[in-house]
Amino acid sequence: MFVAASSPLIPRMRRSAWAGSFLDGVNVASLGLMATVTWQLGRAALVDGVTVSMALVATILVFRLRVNSAWLVLGAAALGLAAHLLR
Repeated sequence: MFVAASSPLIPRMRRSAWAGSFLDGVNVASLGLMATVTWQLGRAALVDGVTVSMALVATILVFRLRVNSAWLVLGAAALGLAAHLLR
């Protein structure tokens, strides 16, 4: 709702030097937060060879072949279940 409400205001705010700089700072801060959370989630989730290999294959499939991420989630769930049952 906040994005929809502020959408008409953003172009006017960008024209202002002070507000434009503020928005640039907000963008950089949000990117930093996303990078930190991604790092922490990766450290918690990539715990063995199976999860690391699934992450590498998923990265290749997303960025090289443009596979829909919903298929990746379903495939990873199936592989995770199979790996769990085989242990």
